Amino acid sequence: MPRSMWTGSVSFGLVNIPVRLFNAVSPKDVHFHLLHDQDGVRIRQKRVCPADGEEVSSEHLVKGYEIRKNTYVMVKPEELQALNPKATHTIDILDFVPLAEIDPLYFEHPYYLAPDRGATKAYALLLRAMQESERVAIARVVLRTKQYTVALRPVGRALTMSTLFYQDEIVQQESLDNLPGEEMDLQERELAMARQLIDTLSTGFVPEKYHDEYREQVLALIEQKAEGQEIVAQPVQPEQPKVIDLMAALEASLAAAKKKPLPREEAPETHEEERPKRRKRA
Repeated sequence: MPRSMWTGSVSFGLVNIPVRLFNAVSPKDVHFHLLHDQDGVRIRQKRVCPADGEEVSSEHLVKGYEIRKNTYVMVKPEELQALNPKATHTIDILDFVPLAEIDPLYFEHPYYLAPDRGATKAYALLLRAMQESERVAIARVVLRTKQYTVALRPVGRALTMSTLFYQDEIVQQESLDNLPGEEMDLQERELAMARQLIDTLSTGFVPEKYHDEYREQVLALIEQKAEGQEIVAQPVQPEQPKVIDLMAALEASLAAAKKKPLPREEAPETHEEERPKRRKRA
């Protein structure tokens, strides 16, 4: 069972529901260390002052905020600590809103909330009420030393908590170039074929269907090298720029989509998330 990373309570009117917080995701990125190519020893990074070339110990490191090029304001740890929000260990619900009104751009990191001892009934009450009302709770919580605005929503048998980006953290579309405007002339035949292609490729969302092919290939490469196999890299052929005929591309895509086999009712097999098994040598 995963270990909880925070304990507190959900404040719902005058009701407090003790909960425990768990990470809802476990990224599977492949991490590498930097090694010396001559002897394979791991490299240690040092903090060096470029002015005198001397290594700087941790007690002489301070935070600095660049206000203009090469000009910094130094801030002491105790000055930042004085500004830290008070850790209340409470998730204070502020509002209930429809989930459809929250753009997915605002969701940052997901967590699970599980009831603490003796809180299962109150937890189930809030869970069921939110399911039937089809509403999401917007709340405020302090984790470590930072205050977050979060969204609580029911997913299956559990409440999830997702930290939200603030409005001024979302890049506004007005800053992007070449976005289509209302004056864009689209032919009805093109739209009809695009809609038909979407309909042909439409299906239910099955998470097990999608997997990280690059990570699987990297792990397979590492496994082969660990077994002493010689790896010969294939030359990469540069891609030639293509001149796209929109109608021809739509027609070809639609023809290819129609040839795909129909998806089976059952979910596809789950791909292994662990390190690949060692293969026996011949």
